[in-house]
Amino acid sequence: MIDRDRFPVDPWRLTETRYAEDGVSETLFAVGNGYLGLRGNHIEGRGAHEHGTFLNGLHETWRIRHAEQAYGFAEVGQTIVNAPDAKIMRVYVDDEPISFEESEVRDYSRSLDMRTGIVERSFIWETPSGKRIRMRDERLVSFEERHLAILRLEITVENSDAPVTISCQLLNRQDGGSVYGGTPPGAKKAGFDPRKTEKITERVLQPVEYWQDGLRSALSYQTTESGMTVAVVADHVIETDNDYSARMLVEQDVAKNVFRVQAKGGVPIRITKLVSYHTSRGVPARELVDRCRRSLDRARIEGVDEQFHRQKEWLDAFWERSDVVIEGHDDLQQASRWCLFQLAQASARADGSGVPAKGLTGSGYSGHYFWDTEIYVLPFLTYTTPQWARNALRARVLMLPAARRRAAQLNEAGALFPWRTINGEEASAYYAAGTAQYHINADVSFALGKYVRATGDVDFLCREGVDIAVDTARLWATLGFWRGMNGDATFHIHGVTGPDEYTTVVNDNLFTNVMARYNLRYAARVVREIAANAPRAYDALVERTGLDAGEPDAWDRAAEAMFIPFSESLGIHPQDAMFLEREVWDLDHTPDDQRPLLLHFHPLVIYRFQVLKQADVVLALFLQGNHFTPEEKLADFQYYDPLTTGDSTLSAVVQSILAAEVGYQDLAREYFEHSLFVDLGDLHQNASDGVHVASAGGVWTALVCGFGGMRDHAGELSFDPRLPVDWPSLSYSLQWQGTALKVKVTRDQLRVTVQSGEPVTFTVRGVEYTVSESDDVLVALADQGPVLEGRPTLGQFEDARRDDGTRISASVPVVTSAIPVISVFED
Repeated sequence: MIDRDRFPVDPWRLTETRYAEDGVSETLFAVGNGYLGLRGNHIEGRGAHEHGTFLNGLHETWRIRHAEQAYGFAEVGQTIVNAPDAKIMRVYVDDEPISFEESEVRDYSRSLDMRTGIVERSFIWETPSGKRIRMRDERLVSFEERHLAILRLEITVENSDAPVTISCQLLNRQDGGSVYGGTPPGAKKAGFDPRKTEKITERVLQPVEYWQDGLRSALSYQTTESGMTVAVVADHVIETDNDYSARMLVEQDVAKNVFRVQAKGGVPIRITKLVSYHTSRGVPARELVDRCRRSLDRARIEGVDEQFHRQKEWLDAFWERSDVVIEGHDDLQQASRWCLFQLAQASARADGSGVPAKGLTGSGYSGHYFWDTEIYVLPFLTYTTPQWARNALRARVLMLPAARRRAAQLNEAGALFPWRTINGEEASAYYAAGTAQYHINADVSFALGKYVRATGDVDFLCREGVDIAVDTARLWATLGFWRGMNGDATFHIHGVTGPDEYTTVVNDNLFTNVMARYNLRYAARVVREIAANAPRAYDALVERTGLDAGEPDAWDRAAEAMFIPFSESLGIHPQDAMFLEREVWDLDHTPDDQRPLLLHFHPLVIYRFQVLKQADVVLALFLQGNHFTPEEKLADFQYYDPLTTGDSTLSAVVQSILAAEVGYQDLAREYFEHSLFVDLGDLHQNASDGVHVASAGGVWTALVCGFGGMRDHAGELSFDPRLPVDWPSLSYSLQWQGTALKVKVTRDQLRVTVQSGEPVTFTVRGVEYTVSESDDVLVALADQGPVLEGRPTLGQFEDARRDDGTRISASVPVVTSAIPVISVFED
């Protein structure tokens, strides 16, 4: 899955031993803090897949041009903006630039140390004239100082005197990137891929203020359409015993601080570049320049070394509460920690903004926020650093006004959160797989409920969070409808798309109905609890939302009567009301060159088949597992697993968790390792566009909930582990209602330790225990759950018949109408 000659195993570092100018390595060695992200571009600043500097929420808007317009279609698109690039520190010796393609480079190494958060690169460059130059550079984006990045460069001419020039630059690549180009030699033009960002051809960043003062340079802009402002200021410190001079140049799209050094043999040159970025939706660019100045002043007073020291302390605390230890498997440990580190880089300092699907490591998915955050990222945040989870949920609170407008536009009450967005408005031009994913409402409410139960943060719920629960429940109450009479009446939801984007605009999608049922019940319960326990907060809620006293009862009735589809003949839950009417797509006989399906088949072709982009019913079985029996979970998993393409990186982690629970232990391990190396091994061929943050979050969930067996259904903490057969132990940390827990699983026992906080009560396979700081709990395990060999296959469909007695067949769509569709199973 990963080239171990290039990326050797190290449990705490990701190191590459060969120079590469490719998009994947740019992603793998990106650094960020949730607000600011720098792609892993080399400081020479020339060829690259994407020269990326991204600020969370900094975006441009553009008018969506639909081929055929209709009422309610999304009208304005949003795309993340590439902020001015401060990474460039170009080196010349004898006025010749370093060139990895033309020069001899030895002892090359670039590494990301996940204990320090520093990317370090070192090598020896030998010029054609025989001069040997040792170079080392470091890069840090501060977790403590949200707006600060630091780049350090050290150059030593080891065997000669030589003139050395270092050109430190700020460059607006969004509009002026063509100054130096940006496409590596031989790069292919990208074909159709909806996962990539939109390209805006008009000028995006309008210059406002740009200047230089001593060794400081500043650029600032306002975006043309969205009106956002951004500023960057860079300061420079040079340390050397060599003679040098400095010159400056500033224009609206570039600022240069150039140092000319008369280098003596063996005498080092050290340059530190401190950079501050600020953005706003309403503050003038000139004010942002002043904020950047203050950020740099503070960093200079505290000292550069202090910033590196505080970064290390910050990460020590992060790993103490977040690490998952896989004993005896350094390769898996390395990849797991890399994934967890990406979660910190994507969310730690988001501070009330969303978490983009690619974090701040690339422009994939246009920098949009999806429901991925609530289902795949929020669990990690909630159980390791609750403050980050609270911040992420506040981003949804801030989106409520736009969500209410969107619901009204679609003739519904309450709020409808967007499928993809940056500013809170729906940005998806394809409603079938976008707006129709109403389940996002329930996903957000579900994440809120998980957060409040796990943390006990009733204050956030009463003041802000309850508004999410109320307005999302209101939407289900008007979107759904009653069918039947009196006690036989059932509540249905039609015209929706579930998580599986290969099946759209359907009736009674199981995932949607199950999650909406949770949403309705949760909203009714918390409203009553607030009314009983916090009457002043309840009065404020009524004032804010116009809540009617009868609404909670109506929500409960709808939840109780929610229609949950089930096929008696197949013994499974259909994905939706008509899913079983379709024929099965024979994935086993689908050529690899036709995968992923979304890039090779028209959506209408895909929609006619039983085929899944990602786990849908299986995801419901995990999230709402206390509402399904073990037998139902096994039957559903066996039916849907062979139908799931894995074309979405969101799928393998969920399949791993359910495979482990129902007994397919080897398959669980296989799915886990696939998700673990999605980016490190570029398994979906698009890691160059940025990290798959949700998949990284799913890795934590697969470890803790899949193999570690943790659940918290209905607010009750429980464990039922499924440790892989060749793992000596698995250890992880949990924050539970203010108590810090450590859990360690071996094949024959589970140990729970309180590191700090109050006693915690939990169950292990149905037996209740209480652990405190003074007494660990050690539970003997007779086994690691059921064990089933192999994996489910399409063979199960050979004799499968629907409820009406008709037979299900499997086939592959063909390209030409002259050839009939071939059925794998003949009558």
